[in-house]
Amino acid sequence: MKKILITFLMITLVASLLLTGCSGSGATKSSTEDTKPSQSDTSLEDIKKAGKFVVGLDDSFPPMGFRNEKDEIVGFDVDMAKEAAKRMGVEIELKPIDWDSKVLELNGKKIDVIWNGLTITEERKKEIAFTKPYLENRQIIVVAAGSDIKTKADLAGKKVGVQSGSSSMDALEKDEKTLKSLEEVVEFGNNTEALMDLKIGRIDAVVVDEVVGRYYISKKPGEYTVLEDHFGSEEYGVGLRLGDQAFLSELQKVLDEMKKDGTSAKISKKWFGEDIVK
Repeated sequence: MKKILITFLMITLVASLLLTGCSGSGATKSSTEDTKPSQSDTSLEDIKKAGKFVVGLDDSFPPMGFRNEKDEIVGFDVDMAKEAAKRMGVEIELKPIDWDSKVLELNGKKIDVIWNGLTITEERKKEIAFTKPYLENRQIIVVAAGSDIKTKADLAGKKVGVQSGSSSMDALEKDEKTLKSLEEVVEFGNNTEALMDLKIGRIDAVVVDEVVGRYYISKKPGEYTVLEDHFGSEEYGVGLRLGDQAFLSELQKVLDEMKKDGTSAKISKKWFGEDIVK
């Protein structure tokens, strides 16, 4: 009787261990499958089938993308995206996003492209794909029309305005030689105030993003001059998911066509007063 009982207990223990082992193996496999990232990407066929692609943008960045007095989203990049989509036989859906989360929005498939003055960097290239640069944004120097300031060297002993906390301020600070030569750096809450003070002679020049500066001064023809010298540049491109190569190829093709036939230049002149497309 004792021998039979021992045998029964051993069989029960082995069965229990086997069940536990199977259960553990199954749970591990299920967990791995649940957390494995999707390898599928949005193909050009998906875009064509949907009849549109979704453009992620910051809707408060004039003149690239912003809301007008009718609360419509307009701008240089908006016009460029609409024209590109038209040539691809689809439309665009504009989706304002948190700019700090733009890459997450793109790779999470909440949007199909980031098209809103997106700077191409080596770090971003590790996470997303880019079209060829379509615009070069420089830190330009704006002076009043008729000013005797012709070069960066002529700023010595002058008062120069910049928007507080802007990339223009950063660019100026990196040029230590020019910075030390200035009489004063005057900081403003926005570029409109800086250009206003330039117009009435309170300061001698303004350092500003080219895309922003040319937009504002295009509204005041004849009042300002942009110098050839500048404080560095950065390139803008359209951002897509790394796997969307067919979509990228088609988009690049139409962007090249737009530049070749003068459409990009026409859109640029509308927003900047001249052709600054790269």
